Amino acid sequence: MNKKVYSKLADIPKGTAKDLITEGCLVLEGGAFRGLYTQGFLDAMMVNDINMRCVIGVSAGALGGMNYVSGQIGRSARINLGYRHDRRYVGTKAMLHSHSILDVGFLTEERGILEPLDKERFGQPDRRFIAAATNCLTGETAYFEKGKCSDIIKAVRASATMPFISPMVKIDHIPYLDGGCSCKIPYQWALDQEYKKIIVIRTREPSYRKKEKKSSAAFRLYHKYPEFAQKLTDSSRDYNRQCTEIEKLHAEGRLMRIAPSEPVTVSRIEGDMEKLGALYWLGWNDCISNLDQIRAYLA
Repeated sequence: MNKKVYSKLADIPKGTAKDLITEGCLVLEGGAFRGLYTQGFLDAMMVNDINMRCVIGVSAGALGGMNYVSGQIGRSARINLGYRHDRRYVGTKAMLHSHSILDVGFLTEERGILEPLDKERFGQPDRRFIAAATNCLTGETAYFEKGKCSDIIKAVRASATMPFISPMVKIDHIPYLDGGCSCKIPYQWALDQEYKKIIVIRTREPSYRKKEKKSSAAFRLYHKYPEFAQKLTDSSRDYNRQCTEIEKLHAEGRLMRIAPSEPVTVSRIEGDMEKLGALYWLGWNDCISNLDQIRAYLA
């Protein structure tokens, strides 16, 4: 068995989502390769004709959300479960091309990929798509919307470009990095847009909270960007606050929170293909198990 590729890669569903649109906003947390949970969930949503009008994602959530809007069932999973150990994507060749150990452009562009993004369907104006990135000059979250920004594909790359290991991505002469540095779960954007139906998909179980550590690493590396360094330093505290508030809003019925039904042990750059495949199917099965509740909420 090839341990560099998921053993059940051929079982990942294929096809194209129908044109049916469901009103509401879908909010997608990041988490690098933990995003396979979200990818499984989104594929099951597409197969069951739940294609939400608006999608906002951060980091891996933006990458998975892009494929959800393009209606390409299984594309995200096939890339991650088939190319995780391709050095053009993660490793030495990625370093040569993108100066980072992980080349996000490998997912957003056609190089080396046998299944290009359906840019025509992705670009259709009937659905909103927003990628959240962090402005390195101000430390604030920037929301790039398809059809309204200069380059949405580049914005997705910026949203998923991890700090410390990757160079900043410049959009209109402004440097950006991972949206999770300033806002890991952009549910507040959906609330501010006054969506009545909001589904938040997390990549950690509901009880998970980050350890809040004081570190000077961000200020050492990003001394030219003090606002960004401060936001990065505070990110765990801010994330824990978001998690607590999401649970409160979920209990009040102001949004629907979806989270893994089992503890997630997959790391951000996990290399165990069977663990990654299992996480995908956890997302898929959690969606199937919650279909009735999702449909009732959206109705």
